Amino acid sequence: MIPDGLSLCVCCCLARGAPADAAAVLHGWDDRRSAAWAAGEPAGLRDLYVPGSAAGRVDAAMLRAWQRRGLRVQGMRMQLLDLDVRRATADRLDLVVTDRLTGAEAVGPGVRLPLPRDGATTRRIVLVRSSDGWRVAQASAVRTTSWTVESRNE
Repeated sequence: MIPDGLSLCVCCCLARGAPADAAAVLHGWDDRRSAAWAAGEPAGLRDLYVPGSAAGRVDAAMLRAWQRRGLRVQGMRMQLLDLDVRRATADRLDLVVTDRLTGAEAVGPGVRLPLPRDGATTRRIVLVRSSDGWRVAQASAVRTTSWTVESRNE
């Protein structure tokens, strides 16, 4: 659910012949990613990305780094703050997503360490439909510009 005051733009024409929701696609993908991380399955994680995806390689490398420490990351939840559907077809979604990681904890023998809540990040994510579900083809940071004008009383 998107909190009041935040925008959500979704397309209703994603599935072949049936309405679909870009947010639901994204949440489903995030749930599959969280399960792969909790199970410590790099192969399951790689299946969420198109072959050769740079984002997939980075995600799998992070998972392996936690494994080398004898830890798994459980409870990963992506809190969706904003979603802009740039383009949507039955087999491709081009999204600009602002979200943050919440609820994650590192667990291992004698260890249960809540991870800090992540700051909001905006990324362009391109998902493509394959025979076994949606896969990330591209995930890249989106530069945002923010500036403040201060006035001085002199």
